[in-house]
Amino acid sequence: MLKQTMPQTVPAGTRAVWTAEHVAKIHVTDVPRIPVIGPADLQPGLPGLDIWDMWPLNLRDGSTAAIAGGVLWFALAAPIQPDPIMRHGFARIRLLLQRDRKWFDCGDAMPDGFAPGSRDWSGSAIYDFLTRDITLFFTAAGRRGEEKLTVEQRLFQTTGTLDLGAPLPVIRNWVTPREMFVSDDNIYMLVNHAEGLPGKLKAFRDPAYFRDPADGKNYVVFAASLKNSPHEANGAVGIARASDDTLAHWELLPPLLSADGINNELERPQLVYAKGIYYVVWSTQSHVFAEGLEAGPTGMYGMSAPSLFGDYTPLNGSGLVVANPAAEPLQAYSWCVLGDLSVTSFVDYWGMAGRTLAEHPDLVRRQFGGVPAPFFKIALNGNQAYLVTR
Repeated sequence: MLKQTMPQTVPAGTRAVWTAEHVAKIHVTDVPRIPVIGPADLQPGLPGLDIWDMWPLNLRDGSTAAIAGGVLWFALAAPIQPDPIMRHGFARIRLLLQRDRKWFDCGDAMPDGFAPGSRDWSGSAIYDFLTRDITLFFTAAGRRGEEKLTVEQRLFQTTGTLDLGAPLPVIRNWVTPREMFVSDDNIYMLVNHAEGLPGKLKAFRDPAYFRDPADGKNYVVFAASLKNSPHEANGAVGIARASDDTLAHWELLPPLLSADGINNELERPQLVYAKGIYYVVWSTQSHVFAEGLEAGPTGMYGMSAPSLFGDYTPLNGSGLVVANPAAEPLQAYSWCVLGDLSVTSFVDYWGMAGRTLAEHPDLVRRQFGGVPAPFFKIALNGNQAYLVTR
């Protein structure tokens, strides 16, 4: 257990706190493990591209939109690099169509030179069937035209019109992206750094849309870092609220969740509503837990509450929902929960059979998936979460 010599930072108004006591429970309970991914489970990839961090086109109520006989997905994509970690410096948002269990490449979601960053990072998207408008929320990493890539992170939204007249769907007539809101540089850290190391990177990214069924108000949650923390691991889940249904103006609110002193990166957070209960879920990796803490496995974690701003309780007592297999701890990452509680992710380093990348650098490229991972399903019941099936 972490020997905390400094208290956790919990900004006023925070509704959930992930503690060392919660994480310790992982190691005294049965860990729900996703099935091992084998060669037969790998979807055909996109020629010359790695893809990761996927999200579906949803309706405002959180259900997945049915488009062109299938589902439209957004994913980060980059030309295949010798070292897959380099992909983050080339990331663009790609549009994919999933139909009849097959994936079709619809090309870049936004035109060249359109987004305000030097590359695109994760977000979410909603659809209006009446107008055929798609609103895309995304992270602009760096700034367009910068000579040296930075890890600055800003949150933007833009709207385009879905065109179904071509053989594959395409989004046209994008409006100029608008920055949704900025960090207050007080509670939330302003992430304008020039550089950042893997696992040490600070967060103001991954906006995920949610409409509260209780009052119809619109929110986004996002991965954040706490400003006034004494800890190197200062991850949080931030939240902001739109003033009305136009989504033109957003108000930054106190964090929904603090993991200060526990974990550095609560990535791809999202809100899920099921059976009258609110769930906040996120992805994290074992190497971003705080030093001195017996780390949890790479997996999907979450908490539940009776209302959006209720007091949140860690799922399964620890927060862990599902983890990668013990034999393949790196096989998948970046989980996304759909409205029917099916879950997707991407294949990371699979088929390692106990080998490590440090000891076997020849596996760095060969065993990186860069394709959609097999879907599985979870069940949610109050403060309990279960792995149902693959």
